[in-house]
Amino acid sequence: MLQLIQAGKRFGQKLLFEDVNWLITPNERTGLVGGNGTGKSTLLKVIGGIESLDYGQITRVKGTTIGYLPQDGLAMRGKTVFEECLSVFEHLHALEAESIELMTTMSEKDPKSKEYAAAADRYSEIADQLHVHDIYTLDSQVGAVLGGLGFSKEDWERKTEEFSGGWQMRIALAKLLLQRPSLLLLDEPTNHLDLESRNWLENYLHDYPNAFILISHDRYFLDVTVGKIVEVWNKRMQVYHGNYEKYVTQKEDRRTTLMAAYKNQRDRIEALEAFINRFRYQATKAKQVQSRIKELEKIERIEVPEEEATIHFTIPQPPASGRTVIEVENLTKVYPTPDGGQKTILENLNFTIERGDRIALVGANGAGKSTLIRLLSEQEAPTSGTVRYGHNALVDFFAQDQYKVLDPNAEMLDDIAGSSPKVPVVELRSLLGCFMFSGDDVFKKLGVLSGGERNRYAMAKMLVSPSNMLLLDEPTNHLDLRAKDVLLDAIRNFTGTVLFVSHDRYFIDGLATRVFEVEDRRVHIYPGNYEDYLWRKQGGPEQVKASLAADLKPSKPEPVVEIASVPTPAAAADPVKRLNPIKLKQMEDRLKFAEDRIPQLESEIEAAEAQLGNFVSAEQSQKDAADLDRLRDERAALLEEWEQLAMALEEQRA
Repeated sequence: MLQLIQAGKRFGQKLLFEDVNWLITPNERTGLVGGNGTGKSTLLKVIGGIESLDYGQITRVKGTTIGYLPQDGLAMRGKTVFEECLSVFEHLHALEAESIELMTTMSEKDPKSKEYAAAADRYSEIADQLHVHDIYTLDSQVGAVLGGLGFSKEDWERKTEEFSGGWQMRIALAKLLLQRPSLLLLDEPTNHLDLESRNWLENYLHDYPNAFILISHDRYFLDVTVGKIVEVWNKRMQVYHGNYEKYVTQKEDRRTTLMAAYKNQRDRIEALEAFINRFRYQATKAKQVQSRIKELEKIERIEVPEEEATIHFTIPQPPASGRTVIEVENLTKVYPTPDGGQKTILENLNFTIERGDRIALVGANGAGKSTLIRLLSEQEAPTSGTVRYGHNALVDFFAQDQYKVLDPNAEMLDDIAGSSPKVPVVELRSLLGCFMFSGDDVFKKLGVLSGGERNRYAMAKMLVSPSNMLLLDEPTNHLDLRAKDVLLDAIRNFTGTVLFVSHDRYFIDGLATRVFEVEDRRVHIYPGNYEDYLWRKQGGPEQVKASLAADLKPSKPEPVVEIASVPTPAAAADPVKRLNPIKLKQMEDRLKFAEDRIPQLESEIEAAEAQLGNFVSAEQSQKDAADLDRLRDERAALLEEWEQLAMALEEQRA
């Protein structure tokens, strides 16, 4: 479909990549990865025909259509959202109009004439195209894509210019998906999507009939959508077959193999050089010396590319808070509407955040996640209800626009060093490097940085001197995969409490111990990470019971057929229906979670019982009793679930 041959590209004096050879096939499903500044987006633009090559050539098969989605910068106006999306089918409507004219022509012409034959041929060609594009379902196609990307039916009739930049990019993505080009090029398509829309896009790309290449800093999204990884590294292109997880393993294996070959080659070179230097001036060894010199000249030296330094940053641990960090009672938030009415965002919320919790706040865009996190951080006042901080609770809030609170005249390194005088400057520079500030960047004034760069800096600054309660609103925005890993490792080892909003599935799964879902003005609380949350949303323990009842029901005995003297098998048909490996793995993972969680609950119940024995006030005793009941209920449910899973798995292994 498309081929790059010895392709190379410069950006000013900097060489981005060279000697790129890439054959792109009609079933291409590739993730393009590499560090910031390596030329991934430029390579995508070259493939899309937006930029040209400085070296090499690119060839395209005739008839190949290419659709390209940039990271941002697109804006539409003048039409409603629905009309804008329908506009991608204007050529089909033109063909439909032409087919009507052709029908008129055929009705007027003699069926034996050349004009009739030409019109009939063209009509047949158009009919085939209209059939392929299913022209009579265009409205439903547009509705399905808009719904999947988070647009409500009310939004469909709004003008495109009423939407923010992020939503404008969703409209642009919807138009591309509806066009279904032969090759879809997506540069960070999940940047402006919430979790529900990302999940929908994952399924859409899974069923996409044509090829696609995408750049993403979302590891989970890459794992479930692509079957090949192309890495731009050290100005070359490396190909790895499999998803992102397999790429990480293969890359390490390749490096291990390369280092072994490099060591063997160095040993051989050193042995040859030692022999040459020792016997160079001995006439009796002249022939052997010349032979080894020729061998040395023929050796193609193995180059070991410079390896990116792995940064492990440890967050300075804050002073411990009390057991209860934040307590919310009857919290309600109402905003006035332009027409003089009121809109309730959150209503009568009641929950407690305890020391050590790592809570993921999830929900559809507009559900009230950012509103809730601002209320918890006291950036906004509630309409009614209370937010109370516990003993020694020190709350730090990271907003999506955190850069606005930075001093624009301060130099980056001076500013971060001033907020954390005990951290060595070398360690601070390493941390800033993880967040993509290297070299002279650290001496820039904060005012010259872009909004995304300042947000990255604000996150790094918070990590060097955190409070014991972190409220993080989209902390992974503007971070590449390396910076996300640094942030994830740092917060995993943090002894304080964290509540965060993120649309990065891998980040949530790797960090969350509880999930708070904001939906219909309420907060629904689920134990475990996002995977556990989805499992419970899809039925949870009830689904396991039903699944076990259905899947483990004894099979109906097959009738025994005797053939001559061949002995009939005993009713040895296995009475247990074997589960498929995917379901078996899900059950094993769930059993492991239950086995790990039950001892934790036992410890928490023991601590809650001790707390209840220390009388402080009637109100506190009521709260402690409610906490104890909640923990006991969770333990009872988990024990029942563990018993069912253990029994089912034992039967499967028998």
